[in-house]
Amino acid sequence: MQIIIALLSYIGFFLLMPLLLTHPKLRNGLMTRLGIYPENHFKDKTGKRILLHGASAGDVLALIPLIRELRRLQPDAEYILSTITNSGYAMAQLNKGCFTQITYMAYDLPGAVKRMLKKIDPDLLVLEYTELWPNLIHQAKKNNISIALHNGRISQSQCRNYRFLFRLGGNILKKLDILLMRSEADAERALSLGAHAPRVFISGNTKYDNLAANISAEQRIALKETCGLSAEQLIWVAGSTHEGEEELLFKTYLEVKSTIPDLALLIAPRYADRAPRLADIARQMGIEYKIRSEETGPKHDVVIIDTIGELSLVYSLAHVVFVGGSFTQRHGQNILEPAACGKPVLFGPNMDNFSDAVQLLLGRGGIQVNNQEQLRDILLELLVNEKEMHQLGLQAQKNIQHLKGVAAKNAQKLNDVLNN
Repeated sequence: MQIIIALLSYIGFFLLMPLLLTHPKLRNGLMTRLGIYPENHFKDKTGKRILLHGASAGDVLALIPLIRELRRLQPDAEYILSTITNSGYAMAQLNKGCFTQITYMAYDLPGAVKRMLKKIDPDLLVLEYTELWPNLIHQAKKNNISIALHNGRISQSQCRNYRFLFRLGGNILKKLDILLMRSEADAERALSLGAHAPRVFISGNTKYDNLAANISAEQRIALKETCGLSAEQLIWVAGSTHEGEEELLFKTYLEVKSTIPDLALLIAPRYADRAPRLADIARQMGIEYKIRSEETGPKHDVVIIDTIGELSLVYSLAHVVFVGGSFTQRHGQNILEPAACGKPVLFGPNMDNFSDAVQLLLGRGGIQVNNQEQLRDILLELLVNEKEMHQLGLQAQKNIQHLKGVAAKNAQKLNDVLNN
C-alpha cells in the first residue's frame, strides 16, 4: 500500500511542480524542501531533539506556548521548527528565540522526507492541526521516531478524504503515538477513522494560551501614531479577511462612515501579501488609504495592515471587530483573539472551522451576522453606544479565560511520550 502512496506523491509533485516553484508563498528554500542541506546545516545531536511542524503563521503561533512549556520540562532539548509557507517562516523568525533552528518542511516525497529526517534525527515529531503527511509519517515511524498530532483538527469533509486515502495507502492515524485533539468532535472523528482510542485525548487548543499577549500602552500609542489615528477616533478593525470579502467590508465602511464621519477602518488580510490587492479594491471604490508599513505619506482613515505578527496589537485598538473568512467558503478564522483583547466580535455565517468558538461567544460578546446589510446595521448600533460596546467586550473576554493552560498539559503528555 505504501508503494501506491509513494507513486501518487511523485505523480502529484511533478504535476504541481510549476506551481510549487513559482508560487510566492512556496517557492523559497527549494533545496531544503527536497531534503538537501549544507553539510553543517544542523549541529551534531547532543541530547533530545524535537521537530515541530506548523504549515503557516497561525500554526507556528499555536506551537509557541507548547515550546515554552516543553522547555521547562526538557531545558536541554533542541527544538527544530519546520514550516511550509513564507508567512510561517516569517512568524517563526519573529519568535526565533523559541527555536533552536528554523527550516522549511520537505515535500512529502519518500526521498525528500527520508533525507530530512536522517539529517535532523528527531526523537519526537509534533504535527500541528491537520499536517498529516503520509510519507512523512511513514518514514518517521520506520525510523522509530515518536509522532504526535497536536491541536488536532479533523473536519467532517476531511473525514471522507481520509477514508479514501486510508483505503489506498493504509491508516496513518494508527501510526501516531498520541493525538491531542482540540475538541470532542475532532476526537470522535479521529476515532471513527480508526485512531487507537487509548492514544486519543481531548486537550483543547494551545492557541488560546497566546490570547491577549501583553500589549503595552506604548505599543498602542505608537501604532496609532504610525497609522495617523487620533486618540478619540472610533476604530473598526476587520481582521483575517479573504478574497471576496473586502469589497463588502469597504462598502460597509463607506455606508457607516456617512453616519459616523470620524470612523477609521483598519483592515488586515489573512495573508499580508494580499495588501496590494486590497489597495487596488480601495482605489476602485474611491477610498483613500494608507499602507501600515509605509510610515511616511498622507494619513487616511483606512489603513491596510501588511505586517506579520501584529494582529493582536491591531485588535487592541478597536472599538469593535469583524473577523473574516466568514463571508466566504474559508469557513471562518479565529474569533477568540479579539475577544481576548476585550472587544465585541462580529462574524459572518460561515464558521464551520470554528464552531466551538462560536458556541462559546455567541450571545456573550460575539454577534453573528448573515449578510452585509446586517453587518452595517449592527455596526451602526454599536458604534453610537460606547457603553454597550465596552460591556460586550468585557463579556467576551470573561468567557474565554478558562481556555488557557492547555499548553502546560499538552507539554506534559508529550514529555511522557518522549521519555517512554
